[in-house]
Amino acid sequence: MLGHETATAAPGTARTTGRDEVFQVEEHGIDPIPDAERHGSAKDVFWLWFGSNLTFTYVINGALAVAFGLSFWQATAVVVIGGLAFLAIGAAGLSGVRTGTATLVVSRAAFGRRGNWPAGLLNWIVGIGYTVVNTVVGTLALEAFLADLGWSGGHAPRALALTVTLTLTFAVALWGHATVQFAERWMAYVLAVGFAALVVLVLPGADTSAPAAAPGAQAWSLAFVVVLAGPFSYLPMPADYTRYLPRTTSFKAVTRSAALGGFLSSVALGVAGAAAATRADMTDAVAGTESLLPGWFQPLFLALVLGGSVTNSIITLYSSSLNLQVLGIPWSRARAIVISAAVTAAGSLGALFLTDFTTSLLSFLSLLIIVFAPWGGVFLADMVLRRCAYDSAGLHADAGGPYWYRSGWHPAGLTALLAGLVFSALTCDSELWTGPLVAPLGGADLTLLGAAVSALVYVLLARGHVTPHRP
Repeated sequence: MLGHETATAAPGTARTTGRDEVFQVEEHGIDPIPDAERHGSAKDVFWLWFGSNLTFTYVINGALAVAFGLSFWQATAVVVIGGLAFLAIGAAGLSGVRTGTATLVVSRAAFGRRGNWPAGLLNWIVGIGYTVVNTVVGTLALEAFLADLGWSGGHAPRALALTVTLTLTFAVALWGHATVQFAERWMAYVLAVGFAALVVLVLPGADTSAPAAAPGAQAWSLAFVVVLAGPFSYLPMPADYTRYLPRTTSFKAVTRSAALGGFLSSVALGVAGAAAATRADMTDAVAGTESLLPGWFQPLFLALVLGGSVTNSIITLYSSSLNLQVLGIPWSRARAIVISAAVTAAGSLGALFLTDFTTSLLSFLSLLIIVFAPWGGVFLADMVLRRCAYDSAGLHADAGGPYWYRSGWHPAGLTALLAGLVFSALTCDSELWTGPLVAPLGGADLTLLGAAVSALVYVLLARGHVTPHRP
């Protein structure tokens, strides 16, 4: 096991390992969490997903839905349906309760010990990409705050804002699981009050009239892709935050808590974004939203944007460190996170100083779903076929075992993933890539259906020989 040690307690005192405590560096990585060290309850999962999704990105998503041509009510319907996708995130977390390890370790059952590597690499890129997105949003908010204080012009204010945002994110993620849970909960208390005030200030006055022209298939499909990209991008992460829960934790409670947390945050902010887009120019979403707020609230608004960006970046950066261990980086979780932080910093610098951020964001969200929608379809289908019952030791075996398949590759999982990737690529409509089937489909982007395609192919190929593990 990676970095596993057990501390002994004095007679008559509660046993503690010191391995998952607030403001202490977590020593566990992807190694299975022993039953004796498990703790917490399903409500911890609620606060994690509620707090981490109190991020301004959802305001941008709601605004983009209106920008595509949807009315306020149509955009609201898309946002609500997108929020329901967190049911899949909650269900994916059940594997962590069963195995005590990270999501991308569990996915070895679907793709094989070696076959899991390319999917793991792609998902690491996805996670880093979202960390960059949120880091940039937080940086722009802090830069605007500095401008309000009278410091503007040149690159210095933006560079300082980026440094502060990265430092806040890195410090919490470096400490590890317990500190992440602690920070998400307490930041959620503050951010929930602030964003509730934002919704109250922005929602009245929204233009609820129908658009001049009915939106076509392209507008609807692009709106769904952007709104659902957020929840779907979390599929490689849920077990990372449930692996410490006791095995006796109610599966229904875990699913319900995670789904409710993500739903409340994403829907409330997405609706606020749709309302703002009917009242202001949201090309620069931060500036557009700020223009709708009274002067006294504007500094608080910028603080909310920064705080929300940090809460979301914390969980994606933390999971990326576990992901690197899955990919074979022979370092502890705490050391591996330095690699992810460095790549995040480089990506943020490029987004802030070299490209147009709004265009880059739209392109990024539209394109990455080609990867994580099909991957999620295979992972969830495998979990259902196995009834979330895995051989924990077999998941960590270097060779041999139930998940070795053909020299470490699972043909059914990889074939299903490839089928979903091909379908998504053929039907994707983004700034960076337009699939050849988009025009014949009337401009519709069906990238999301790559998840259904990969899941169906996997069930057809794997049903019968993929069964629940029975100790």
